[in-house]
This record gives sequence, structure tokens and C-alpha cells, in this order.
Amino acid sequence: MTAILILNGPNLNLLGIRQPEVYGTTTLADIEAECQTKARQLNVTLDFRQSNHEGVLIDWIHDARQAFDGIIINAGAYTHTSIAIMDAIASVSVPTLELHLSNIHEREDFRRVSYIGNVAFDLIMGHGAKGYPMALERIVTHLAQT
Repeated sequence: MTAILILNGPNLNLLGIRQPEVYGTTTLADIEAECQTKARQLNVTLDFRQSNHEGVLIDWIHDARQAFDGIIINAGAYTHTSIAIMDAIASVSVPTLELHLSNIHEREDFRRVSYIGNVAFDLIMGHGAKGYPMALERIVTHLAQT
């Protein structure tokens, strides 16, 4: 069975209360529940994780090469700053999809830079919480085609 890892970066544990005008009122727990439902529909297993710590995210990416067929990552602010996360994704050769709740291309200039975009096979952004099940569908389709 196809196994997908969804990684969430810093401050995403505060979804629902953090800047709801930008990120909405859906909590990360709500998103995880929706993703688990979508995963069952797609007949894939799903591991859903969040950390505020860059090194933890990197360790999970490293571990993914032996346990997961694909990674979906919403790296939060690390998207715009972490060459280390970019390098980790490039090093493991696990197909990775970049995901964002907001449209980073329509936000502050510093948010328009994505290091992860250099190594991800695709990007889904600007769909709020609905982007997560969209990302699951996209990565499953990608894996079926490769």
C-alpha cells in the first residue's frame, strides 16, 4: 500500500487561532482528520506530523526514504529560509509536493522565495485547508504515473 508522509512546519500547530484572516479557522487536527478520510478513500496510509523545529523536520525527511513513497510538506516559514530542508528533500529522492495554505506569491516579498520549490515536483497553494486533500490526490496521481 502506498504510504504518504505529511509534514507541517513551525506555527502550524496554532492554526485556527493564528491569523485567521490569512490561514482560516480550521485547526491542524481538523485538517489531519480530513486527510485521514481522504487517505482511506485513496487507499493509502498516511502519517501526519508537525514540528516547530527544523532539525526534527529534517530527521523525518531522512527517515522517509525507507518508510514512505511520497512526502507532502507545508514547511511554513522554513520554506523561505531553510536550505537544510531543501537539501534533505534532495538527498532522499522521495517525491515531494510543496503545500501552502495561502498564496505565497501574493504575500510579502520574502515569502515569495521558496527553497523547497527547487526540489518539489509540484506546488499547491492558496486553497486554505482544502489544499491538503488536493495535495493527497495530486501526490497519489504522481506516484501512479512514475
